[in-house]
Amino acid sequence: MKVLVIDIGGTHIKVASSDNRVPIKIASGPHMTPGKMVEQVKAATAKWQYDAVTIGYPGPVEHEKPLIDPHNLGPGWVEYNYQKHFPGKPMKFLNDAAMQALGGYKGGRMLFLGTGTGLGSALIVDGTVISLELAHMPYRNGKTYEDYLGIRGIEARGKRAWRRSVRRVIGILKTGMIAEYVLLGGGNAKLMKKLPEGVILGENSNAIEGGISVWKDGVVNPSKVPSSKQYPGITLSVKPN
Repeated sequence: MKVLVIDIGGTHIKVASSDNRVPIKIASGPHMTPGKMVEQVKAATAKWQYDAVTIGYPGPVEHEKPLIDPHNLGPGWVEYNYQKHFPGKPMKFLNDAAMQALGGYKGGRMLFLGTGTGLGSALIVDGTVISLELAHMPYRNGKTYEDYLGIRGIEARGKRAWRRSVRRVIGILKTGMIAEYVLLGGGNAKLMKKLPEGVILGENSNAIEGGISVWKDGVVNPSKVPSSKQYPGITLSVKPN
């Protein structure tokens, strides 16, 4: 199966496929709506051949659709009819952090942190994706984890202080999640000069590989993992960053 992968971000939308692994970048931002996204993606991939579509979405996803509009993009993402614009192409939606995590997963219990415009997070336990909601949780001085580790943290405090915060938060969350190792991804991960023990740097291709892998046999679909009703107190469906 040939898969088209659309990775929606606050700064860029990256588009690749099974046959075109080097992503095309489309500028996004606060004026990007789903209609504009689909129009530009289809124009950029007009000559591509693909059988299915994976969309990595920067927000909560359930039952193959977004639940809320992203913080960093325009409105209208929840009610938009995506399938109408990709007729005959089966489609999967998953949280963008979960998609990146899948692409870099090496087995066991792995925590993913994505340092980009915001902060993405996911946990994979023996192949089952547990998307997390860490970005907007309180961290220090009345600010959130995203305020310290996202782009605002770099702009407000500088790269050196940002690196210290990344290392500190990794230590806290790795211990709290009982993770065997941490995959550090996102556009700003490359700014790290020294990684703590047990941390590996994500590859640029992780999101694309993750988007393709959800169509392979034996891979857990993050949108269809067991519900929290089956496991009280544990959220196993894909949730927001």
